[in-house]
Order: sequence, then C-alpha cells, then structure tokens
Amino acid sequence: MKATRRSHLQHRIQHLIFIVLLLACIGFAGWMSNEYNQRSDWTAGKRHSLSNDTLLLLKELPFSINLRSYQADDPALNKAIIEILNRYKQNKHDFSFKLINPDIFIEQAKADNIKHYGQTVIEYNGQFERIDTLSEESITNALIRLHRNNKPELLFVSQHGERTPSDTSPVGYSELASKLISKGFKISEINLLQNVLPVENSVLILGSINKQLLENEQNKILQYINNGGQVLWLQDPAVDDSQLSIAAALNINFIDGVVVDNNQEVNRMLQLSHPAIIPILEYKLHPITEKMKYFTLFTTATAISSNPENTSGNENNHTKLNWITSNLLITSESSWSETDNFILGVKFNKERDLFGPLSIGIAQQRQIKSETELNSQRVVIIGDTDFIANNNLGKGANLEFILNTFNWLTKNDNLISISPKNAPDVKLNLSAPLAAILGLLFLIALPILFFTIGAVTWFKRHNK
Repeated sequence: MKATRRSHLQHRIQHLIFIVLLLACIGFAGWMSNEYNQRSDWTAGKRHSLSNDTLLLLKELPFSINLRSYQADDPALNKAIIEILNRYKQNKHDFSFKLINPDIFIEQAKADNIKHYGQTVIEYNGQFERIDTLSEESITNALIRLHRNNKPELLFVSQHGERTPSDTSPVGYSELASKLISKGFKISEINLLQNVLPVENSVLILGSINKQLLENEQNKILQYINNGGQVLWLQDPAVDDSQLSIAAALNINFIDGVVVDNNQEVNRMLQLSHPAIIPILEYKLHPITEKMKYFTLFTTATAISSNPENTSGNENNHTKLNWITSNLLITSESSWSETDNFILGVKFNKERDLFGPLSIGIAQQRQIKSETELNSQRVVIIGDTDFIANNNLGKGANLEFILNTFNWLTKNDNLISISPKNAPDVKLNLSAPLAAILGLLFLIALPILFFTIGAVTWFKRHNK
C-alpha cells in the first residue's frame, strides 16, 4: 500500500485519538479510585480488616460513634491509626473520628482528662469510654462496654475455699476477672451469710467448694434459682453433700470419677501429658459454641448427666416450665469416667467405670411465668474449675468459651468474644531439601536460562 499525505494524516489522527482516550481512561480510573474504595484482604488471619465479630457488633449499634484520639505529631503513626479507624468508618456510616495533638488543643485534652499520648475517647449514646491503646480489640471492647447500659454483675460465691477473681496465683481467676471487666462486666465476691443475692442483671458463680454449705446458704441459692436467677456452676469431681439439693433443683447429677481419655494419637498431637487432661475437639450446636473453631482443654473433670422432668411446679407464685438441656462439651468415644486412682495410670473397669462419650458441660434454659411477664432463665454447669485458672486460660479456646458463656448467661448473645488474629502466613517454613531445590532453581537454573535465551537471541540478530 502506497503511503500518501492523506494516509499519513489519518495515521496521526488515530494516534491522537488513542492518546486522548488513554488519558481519559487514566483520569476516569483516578476519579473512580477517589470516589470508591474497594479493598481485599488476602492474609490468612485477615489482619488488615475487621473481624466478623466486630462487624456483627457494629450492626447492633443503633447510635452514632464519635472518637477522639490524642496523638503526637508523628505522620507515620497517624497514618497507621487512620488506616485502623477507616475500617470502622467503612462499615458504619455514622462513625466519625479526629486525631488531635494535645500539645496544641490543650483545653480539649484537659476536658477529656487526657494524661498521655495515645489515649482515645469514644463517645456513644451520651456515654464516654477512655482507652490507652488503639487496636481492634481495645476499640471493640470499649464499644461493647458502652453498649451495655447496665453492667451485668458476676457474683462469685466465696468463703468455702472456692477460687476467687482476686487470686493472682496460677490457680486463681485474676486474669479472667481482668478480661471480664474489659468486656463490661462487674465482678463481685459475695458472702452468702452476709449478703442478699440480687436476681436482676446478675449471674451467680458457684465454684467447687472445700467447706460445707450451711443450710441458710443452701436456701439462699435455692431461692435465687427459684426466682429465675442465672447460674454458672463450676464443679470438680467429688461433690459435697451440701450441694446435692442445688443439683436436684437443676435436675442434674454428677457422675462419680474423673474423666480420662487415653487416646495416644490425640495426646501426642496436642502434646498432652496425662489422660486426665481432656481436649474437646468438636462442639454441639449452641449459641455459646456455634462459632468456636479451636479446641478447649479441661483437667480432672467430672461428667454430668441431666434427669428427666415430669411436671411443671408452682413455687413462690411462679410457674416454672421444664428445663431445655443442651450438651455443650462432649468427650470422645475413647473416654471414660475413671473411679480408681488416676494419677499413676488409667485402666477401664467395666464394673465401676462409665464409658464415653460423656458430657462435661451442659447449658439449661427454661421459661418462668410470673403474673405480669414471661422471663427466661439460663444455667450452665461445667465439670471443671481448672480450665479458666490463670495458668490455663490462654490454652486453646478456653477464654473464648468462657466469655461466650457469660454473654449467653447475661442474654447478650450478640456481644460475642473477639479472638486475637493469628498470622500463620508471615513465616515460610521449608524443609532442607525443598530449600536447596528452590535455591538451585532461583540462584543458578533461572539465571543460566535467561543468559542462554539472551545469547541465542543476540546471535540470531547478529547473523541477520
């Protein structure tokens, strides 16, 4: 085809149109990137996006959220903080935040009682919460506390050798208490001889006792249950006779012996040192456990069974319907309740021992009809007190399980616990042979291949 002035002109016009369209596309793409923000978090632990638990909580918050974070003039730090807070803003339209330099806005910092850099004030529904660090866990926990208009009170029965929330030893509950307070609960130790048990907005925690309950104490607990109070009962093997009336009121029995599981494969996989340490790998469907993905560990636990109920009863002008019982924690088929001395070794005795699966944790619920309203009563019984002690709370999903339990007992099923995000994809573990193969491939084979391709290409062009 012969080139003419006309064809040259058409060719230039085509080039010009192409450049104009290319610039228009670039400009349109830039405008789209400013107007719309789409992100995709491909990390294994979803470390750069909000957890599903936080997203569910934000949907439950009807009021606007205002956040004021007092930070030093550090561009890199402020950029990281803005990235965290934007995750909340993108998922709740009435979430707003400001980064404030307390050295400049001195009066505002004094009004918010700011003591040092890094403190943040969160305002929600006329209430304020001050936190010292900015992370998803701290922000979301503060929102949970603000969302609880009236803090539920957790009443730990004391004076009978029970484990206490003030005990900082390895077998105490101080770490659990700290976590519960951060979630918006109120913690109290109660003496049954001196104090009255408030039924409203409370949970009574019964621990495994070493001293007998007096008749007056038993009557107070039974009255609390009959009036519709929520109960968490943590019980080790060998139940005291003074607790049998409480077990009868809840229609449960504690099975003799210590639950053991001599499954060598599971013990090796989880590095368990004794058969009396019981892992729960799968959970029954229940609001407490439905979102749990990791195992829980229980030590020297006792099994629990529920009794069938026949009729409804009338006490104190209340009509109580039958308990609806759900098994939360079921041991494996290789477990059994060991009635002999389990310390030196375990062996199933078909005449005395009860073979699994066994339940070491149950949840019960019933409706209580008064003259004016219908109330729901919730009770959880767990055959172990060790799993939430300071030295065991961080094992597996023990913390998640107990937080979910308290949220269910206080009828805050939507305020579920937020597990820390793990980061399994930040370190690449390679075996020695695979590392050697990859080293040979990238350090020797690929450079030789590229050099050969380049040499062949140069040689062919040189000979033309």
